[in-house]
Amino acid sequence: MTSQGTMRIGEVHALLRRDHPDIELSKIRYYEDKGLVQPSRSRKGYRLYSERDVACLREAIRLANEEFVPLRVVRVRLIEQGLLIDEPVAASNRHAARSASNVISMPVPPVIASSNEPRPAPVTPVSSTPDPIENDDLSYDNFFTTSEFLRVSQLEAAEVNQLIALGLIVPVSVANETAFTGFDVRIARAAAPLVERGADIRLLGSLRRVVEREIGILEDLTQPVRTHAASGTDEVARHLVADVANELTALRSALFARALRDYLGH
Repeated sequence: MTSQGTMRIGEVHALLRRDHPDIELSKIRYYEDKGLVQPSRSRKGYRLYSERDVACLREAIRLANEEFVPLRVVRVRLIEQGLLIDEPVAASNRHAARSASNVISMPVPPVIASSNEPRPAPVTPVSSTPDPIENDDLSYDNFFTTSEFLRVSQLEAAEVNQLIALGLIVPVSVANETAFTGFDVRIARAAAPLVERGADIRLLGSLRRVVEREIGILEDLTQPVRTHAASGTDEVARHLVADVANELTALRSALFARALRDYLGH
């Protein structure tokens, strides 16, 4: 244990193995990738785990192994228990080539890879009339540069940075350049009218947690479906999960409509 009362990953692994002999060191790193624990780092880059980090790991293992709670929901439970700070989760290994950047500097575009190359000129202010974009362009696999995103998002640079800090917009790295996906454009455009009304952007961060909870419910509901479809193709399983997601969305919409009606007193 270090003098600051923190432990390195090997010490944490040994501690956890007292109660969970089969736990692997890679599992601790995996839980970190999933945002279930947030160790600090030493000056040399070593992970440093506090007592609260160890408590997070113990509770995450218990929920996952004993109650079979999906990891997305495990994260929500840890936040609700005060064991984990609600911060955006870094991109998963599936998108390692597009590693997320938590904070970017705007309106100046990101620094390019080589310091010998000239820095691009500052991005021009957002136009009142955004560039037309077809719906087909707003997919995860289509990317927008910082300047393009500012033109089409209908938001100011400071507002975009707030959405990034809340984890609503997640810029990625493509060929060493900061980029935004079509989903980021969709989210920005959906947030723009609320921001224009004077909404506190911090309140919008709670919507991300609502979505994470819904995905956890979807995982629970589709576990039997995905298990049953295991003998078929991945395409079949995806269609089945999509169908359940649509049914869940319809139920949520009906519940929301009733709650809104009650709220308005009609």
